[in-house]
Amino acid sequence: MNLLAQLLNGLQYGLLLFLIASGLTLVFGVLGVINLAHGSLFMVGAYLAYVIAKTTGALWLALPAGLIGGIMLGAGLERFLFRHFYHREHLDQVLLTFALILLFEEGRSFLLGNDFHSVPVPALFDFSIPVAPGFSYSAYRFFVIGCCLALGAALYLWIERTRMGAIIRAAAEKPEMVDVIGIDARRVHMVVFAIGTALAVIAGALAAPLYSVYPGIGDGFLIISFVVVVIGGLGSVSGAFWSALLIGMVDTLGKAYMPAVAGLAIYVLMAAVLLVRPSGLFGQRA
Repeated sequence: MNLLAQLLNGLQYGLLLFLIASGLTLVFGVLGVINLAHGSLFMVGAYLAYVIAKTTGALWLALPAGLIGGIMLGAGLERFLFRHFYHREHLDQVLLTFALILLFEEGRSFLLGNDFHSVPVPALFDFSIPVAPGFSYSAYRFFVIGCCLALGAALYLWIERTRMGAIIRAAAEKPEMVDVIGIDARRVHMVVFAIGTALAVIAGALAAPLYSVYPGIGDGFLIISFVVVVIGGLGSVSGAFWSALLIGMVDTLGKAYMPAVAGLAIYVLMAAVLLVRPSGLFGQRA
């Protein structure tokens, strides 16, 4: 039963990583910007869940609030900051995103302090569901799995079945053609960054009851998300999905059965993939 529990934990962790990494790879694929502040957006979602749970007792409100707030935050960041850095050197972009990390950290410290906070599981999901004889699994973790799958399916349908999705795919593959065919690239960039931000914020809100809320909560998730993006292929959302599931399983099973080397396992896996496919498992070959 312990193996089954770890497999479910790996699935839940992998899908949570997918939400973060999909926004990260989507922004890179279309905008060409590696957003080091993406982990801070995850932190915003986690603290948003904490504040809402503390003030209203209705943690479920964090999901629509994260979606709406994430879209507004992302649109604002793209309009007033990132838009002016697309054609700048990569070092300038790195400095911008690093400055944002510092600003988010200082803002969090000023508004909410530096303490660790626990976020209670919503009463609606505060029970366990029987999975096998003698084994039950957290209903909230099943809820997280379901939310991640639903958002992943919605993201897939949006990208693959809508006109905006076709434009985004075109912008990711041939960005120089977007302006040529009369499409407003600024609108595309704003939409992509807003969606990418919202995914990170929602992921943070979902993760809050599972991992607690504390300063720098987004840092570890950001590092692992970069590993997911590199293994899956820069700019590939489908690559991020399968890579996130793989990383989630490797990390979770490694910590459960080989804790001495678990910290190295995902990085060894990344190195092995890059040796065989430098562009990632689903990335386009150069």
